[in-house]
Amino acid sequence: MDEPIVVGIDIGTTKICTLVARVEGERNLRILGVGIEPSQGIRKGTIVDLAAASQSIARSVEKAQRTSGLEITSALVSLAGANVSSVNSRGVVGITGGVIDEDDVARALEAAQAVAIPHNREIIHVIQRGFIVDGQDGVRSPIGMHGYRLEVEAHIITAAASTVENLRQCVQAAGVEVTQFVLNPLASAEVVLSETERQMGVVVCDIGGGTTDMAIYIDGDIWHTMVLAVGGNHITSDIAHGLRLSIPQAEEIKKTYGHAIELEISDEETFSVRAFGEDLPVQVSRKELAHIIEARVAEIFELVLQEIKRSGYDGLLPAGMVLTGGSSLLPAMRNLASQVMGLPVRLARPENLVGLTDQLNSPAYSTSVGLLYWALLMSETMPVHSRRSSRSGAGGTSVDLEKLKEFLKRLLP
Repeated sequence: MDEPIVVGIDIGTTKICTLVARVEGERNLRILGVGIEPSQGIRKGTIVDLAAASQSIARSVEKAQRTSGLEITSALVSLAGANVSSVNSRGVVGITGGVIDEDDVARALEAAQAVAIPHNREIIHVIQRGFIVDGQDGVRSPIGMHGYRLEVEAHIITAAASTVENLRQCVQAAGVEVTQFVLNPLASAEVVLSETERQMGVVVCDIGGGTTDMAIYIDGDIWHTMVLAVGGNHITSDIAHGLRLSIPQAEEIKKTYGHAIELEISDEETFSVRAFGEDLPVQVSRKELAHIIEARVAEIFELVLQEIKRSGYDGLLPAGMVLTGGSSLLPAMRNLASQVMGLPVRLARPENLVGLTDQLNSPAYSTSVGLLYWALLMSETMPVHSRRSSRSGAGGTSVDLEKLKEFLKRLLP
């Protein structure tokens, strides 16, 4: 029981997923507890009803506690919503001793944070992209190098302070402290991207129920992040309007008969539905359903493409796009993405999991599992303890310097 325990709570528009895992070996996780609960009080990734949202979170946490036999006191929490934005910044400091140490790196990152951020926004991540020592760029780790001037290029992610505070309040109402907020696409990227893709240049696109989250990685670092307020719920809503159905009916039909490319469906295929105002079920062409879905999905990918072009990195993505999230499960989604984006596209899901993983091998849980990998970097500070044990902390080990460096590299503050 000496291995650290890590906890992540993925708060999405359609579901809340709490995962508890034990760290085994270097980077292996054994899933001990899973708590999946439908979301309430959350729309497009933001809280619209505090009481309903905190009840959903509490139920999810309780399920995870019950299956793992562990008490959850703190966790990493996912963050999405259209209020998230990012900016690239540069910090410059002089080196007094001639040799660069951790303090100099920390000062440079602090200098990079001195950008004009409105008072109603909160910094979520400051991620270093690279260092420049005395004009020499492309330095990955400057500690121990000789120099007189250190520059750092940082990617700063901010969110509306009120949104972050509401989310924190909901989680605290469920009896859990927030250790750190992690942006959805960054969590997903931990699970779905290979090291080669990160180096070459890739965009990870996580299409959930209420939002589409994207992050661009080049040279192994994060260069751009964005959250778009469209997702799978918009497809469901279009089906409900187009076929005059209730939202639950439309969601069921989307999952059972949905297809993202109209031309791939034959004219003969039909299914029966009971629309509003009809006494008996009516036959609907599956081609008509695909027509409704294709229009919306193409629009989502056009918005993603527009955002990539706006970032200016559209010519730097030879590894293309990695598609994940619950809505990416729609048949032909990958093909349509490739057509619209003009990039190679692959569908990704969490892999190599051990423990209670029956439901988790799906693109819908990439963010949830990714949170645990982020938590790995912080495992020494996770105060989660077992009811069966009298210890007050999860990991009594001293902080590993290499892990600390890796952690500082990934997320500051």
